[in-house]
Amino acid sequence: MKDVMNAIIFGFKEILTWNTMKYALMSGIVITVLWIGIGYMLWDPIVSLSSRILELVPFSMVRANGAWMLSSFLWFQLVLLTFALVFAFFGNLVLKSVSEEKYTSFSVLVALGSAIIWGIVWFFKGNYIYHEFLKLLTWLPFETIEKSIAFFIGFYFLYNAIIVTMVFVTSLFSEPLIASVEKRHFKEDEVVRDHIFSSVGYTIRDSLIFIIASLVAFPLLFIPVLNIAVQLVLWIWLIKDTVSYDAAALTYEKVNTDEIKQHRFAIWLIATMTTLFNFIPVFNIFGPFFGEISMFHYFKNIKK
Repeated sequence: MKDVMNAIIFGFKEILTWNTMKYALMSGIVITVLWIGIGYMLWDPIVSLSSRILELVPFSMVRANGAWMLSSFLWFQLVLLTFALVFAFFGNLVLKSVSEEKYTSFSVLVALGSAIIWGIVWFFKGNYIYHEFLKLLTWLPFETIEKSIAFFIGFYFLYNAIIVTMVFVTSLFSEPLIASVEKRHFKEDEVVRDHIFSSVGYTIRDSLIFIIASLVAFPLLFIPVLNIAVQLVLWIWLIKDTVSYDAAALTYEKVNTDEIKQHRFAIWLIATMTTLFNFIPVFNIFGPFFGEISMFHYFKNIKK
């Protein structure tokens, strides 16, 4: 347990360094812009597909979950708006006062702080907000409700696409990322570089399985509470398999999957912490990097 907690703490500290930040910010911005562009070009087909899926769901379930989705979307928008306003009014002042590395850390803390502040508001007033949206959806004709929810489901597809792509890109560039960590913290050892192609192949396989499993489990996302649990499990599965193999491939000369499974508690715990990043807008781009670094630190310590 001590090794796991040390690895998690190490991961949190490391993602706040500029060396790790540059990987996360560069890839996160590029991937997000890419999927926004794809979504813009294919938005009508995406919404059309969402509408067809909604036709298979009972009206009462659509109405109830529509209110939940609108409430979540409002929270998401308020987090982004708060993040933007803080930087609009204080960004230049902070940049003049701190170094580039600390400024990047400040950006992450603002995003996290915005999510926490509005999370507290939703914790106390979430039930009231939900019921107000429920009244709104009750007043609207069914066709409008269907189109509104189909709109949000389209965002759900794009958001998952961003997460899967981030995991894939992090896996692809895990070697230079982990090598930089190794030079600063594990100077006596060298990162193993013999498993790059097998690691990428493993990531592609896991990504495809995740996509198929998500499509099969999609109807469950319309059941309150269960939808969050299903999404959490799907993300954890993708993270734990991909990240644990990447970290082991960069630590051991010969990767033994059976030996990796002996540490499933540590792997599941780190994967769960990594997955929680996905529930925080903007901050989610740092999740895969946190997972890679924490898992590498854990395997490096138990190897010793």
